[in-house]
Amino acid sequence: MHYDDVVNGRRSIRGFKPDPVPRALIEEIIALASRAPSSLNTQPWNFTVVTGEPLDRIRQGNTERMLAGVPESREFRLGEQYGGAHRERQIEIAKQLFGAMGIAREDKEKRQDWVLRGFRQFDAPVSIVITYDRVLLGSDIAPFDCGAVVNALVNAAWSRGLGCVINSQGIMQSPVVREHAGIAEDQVIQTCVAMGWPDESFPANAVVSRRKPISDAARFVGFID
Repeated sequence: MHYDDVVNGRRSIRGFKPDPVPRALIEEIIALASRAPSSLNTQPWNFTVVTGEPLDRIRQGNTERMLAGVPESREFRLGEQYGGAHRERQIEIAKQLFGAMGIAREDKEKRQDWVLRGFRQFDAPVSIVITYDRVLLGSDIAPFDCGAVVNALVNAAWSRGLGCVINSQGIMQSPVVREHAGIAEDQVIQTCVAMGWPDESFPANAVVSRRKPISDAARFVGFID
């Protein structure tokens, strides 16, 4: 695929076929993603690729603890709730997704089911947990670099026919993830990527998020028009 086709065509996938993803293909995707730039070539990222029974245990533990009211324990800072234009874009994509799925605003049961799907990493056959070395904790550079490698990861997967969604809901209970994925304490859990073959019959997979125009996103200084 041409690079432009990958970037313009990629979308977040939230409905997956149950078919397994070959390990060799995932290794190929990670190798390509690892060409992402990093500060001073530090390459702080690490990948834990989980599937099968261990992933099912993570789904179950994450969901059970959230439903039981156990406070979430994601290891990256969430900050304050979004407001202004950021909140408006968050609401807009939610409306698009709920509209595609036929989830009415007053339908609490279907809305709850959607939340639970997020806790289960949308039932994807593969979860890639991205971590970075704890010795780098406190610096904003390592999470920034992890963001770069995650972007490269989802685009590399898309170029090979695989869909992804960056899904921090699936790691809201970090002790569960650590236990069943065997993630050492010297790693900080940054996020996870749910990955698999897209189910084209799943309505939400057709949703394409609107991007703000260049006129809102970029300023050009020193150019002579």
